[in-house]
Amino acid sequence: TLDSGFDPGSGSSNSVECITVQTDGKIIIGGMFTSYNGTGRNRIAWLNADGSLDVGFDPGTGALGSVLTIAVQVDGKVIIGGGFSLYNNIGRGNIARLNADGSLDAGFDLNTGANGTVECTAVQANGKIVIGGSFTNYNGIGRLFIARLNADGSLDTDFDPGTGAGGTVGAIAVQADGKIIIGGSFTSYNGTARNFIARVNAGGSLDTGFDPVNVATTSVRSIALQADGKIFVSGGVI
Repeated sequence: TLDSGFDPGSGSSNSVECITVQTDGKIIIGGMFTSYNGTGRNRIAWLNADGSLDVGFDPGTGALGSVLTIAVQVDGKVIIGGGFSLYNNIGRGNIARLNADGSLDAGFDLNTGANGTVECTAVQANGKIVIGGSFTNYNGIGRLFIARLNADGSLDTDFDPGTGAGGTVGAIAVQADGKIIIGGSFTSYNGTARNFIARVNAGGSLDTGFDPVNVATTSVRSIALQADGKIFVSGGVI
């Protein structure tokens, strides 16, 4: 049943594409909206636990383009990805890191960034960030649809996916052992057939011991891991 204690008022002015809940119960939303409950918020907003807008989080002019993924670091900083070229009028190539108040974290400087949309992000225990999407390079270095970044936003060249995924990566989840589950619209990974879901080793190579034959027959859009290691996937058109 509907939780009547959560009241967003008029809500967002356009689609919400991603949601994450912080440890303090506050909720971060991203998408295509330009306002929330009548207050201007360009594609990203913080909500209180009751659904009201958290006015203490001010993104300024926000993202110039869609926000499709949000991940919160252990220090409270927020990684966002999507199809934007600016955040609060500062150039950012489809990915940015925000401080807890919504301002841009200038210490996360990715230079040109990704040359296509970033559709999923995951922060590893060591602070490195795995990204997936429709990009084919990062900072001018070839990376087909998947890459890993250092904590400062630079490309982690120790993560080498070879020819990468054969199509858009739309979902990522990191296992406790450091291996990475990816989903999307791809049908291969580094030249080996993998239909819409695969597991990648910590260095970027394909984990050939994980072979999900006939598991997914269309693109995978979300992945969640259980404590016992089992994997939930869901899909549709990316």
